Amino acid sequence: MEDSHRWLDFPLRDGDIILSTRSKHGTTWTQMICALLVFQTPDLPAPLTELSPWLDWTIAPKATVFARLEAQRHRRFIKTHTPLDGIPVHPAARYIVVARHPLDAAVLLYHQGDNIIRERVAELTGEPVPEAKRGPRPELHEWLVAWTLSENDPREAPDMLPGVMAHLSDAWRRRAESNLLLVHYADLAADLEGEMRRIAAWLDIEVDETRWPELVKAATFGEMKAKADQVAPDPAGLFRSRDAFFRRGTSGSAAELLTPEEFAAYERRIESMAPKELLTWLHRP
Repeated sequence: MEDSHRWLDFPLRDGDIILSTRSKHGTTWTQMICALLVFQTPDLPAPLTELSPWLDWTIAPKATVFARLEAQRHRRFIKTHTPLDGIPVHPAARYIVVARHPLDAAVLLYHQGDNIIRERVAELTGEPVPEAKRGPRPELHEWLVAWTLSENDPREAPDMLPGVMAHLSDAWRRRAESNLLLVHYADLAADLEGEMRRIAAWLDIEVDETRWPELVKAATFGEMKAKADQVAPDPAGLFRSRDAFFRRGTSGSAAELLTPEEFAAYERRIESMAPKELLTWLHRP
């Protein structure tokens, strides 16, 4: 359902905000924060998926996505799951990469698989449901262990462990670049207002002090879940439940699903994929 080649034909504007994330790393949360900062009101003028289209998503025709973005007069903020090494890096655009504890993201990805209507995907893409997606799924523990040991090509399976670490490692190498901001899901959870203020300052967006309380409240988990019909990334009806998309997860809790031996194997595996500084940052409480 993704085609990063679209970026080659897309005309970027100065000031565009590109949100480059892996699945279940806080994409929708960061889109909402950007929407609140750009419009400076909880009453957004359109559903979040219209304000911040997923440019690579092939279910939405390329011409339609490009035309929608071309018509936007506000500062654009665009979603992609493509790593930075797969999209043009415009010197006058801003890029935000959101990271999360990999095991937590994996568990949420597993649950999202139960929420996707595969037949609807097949209907819209014209492709049959893949053999691997048919029949009963393995239990969460079995699936998570396999995820930690996966050796998939990051380009073919970007949401498996090698793909996640390739995406984050590439961003980490670029972290000193002035038009790149790294955001950690755990920081959003621990200090939402502080992180929203940090993002606003980095984007050179000024917010009246009187507006901050309502903007921060609108970005909380409870408020976003209450508006799932307007906020969930499901314009084509792929989810069984938009409400179920917002599944609360505690940072670091997924590690408890593995035995000590399995977690040690995960640590050994991931140590070969990324620099120690990134792993320390990624796995901190």
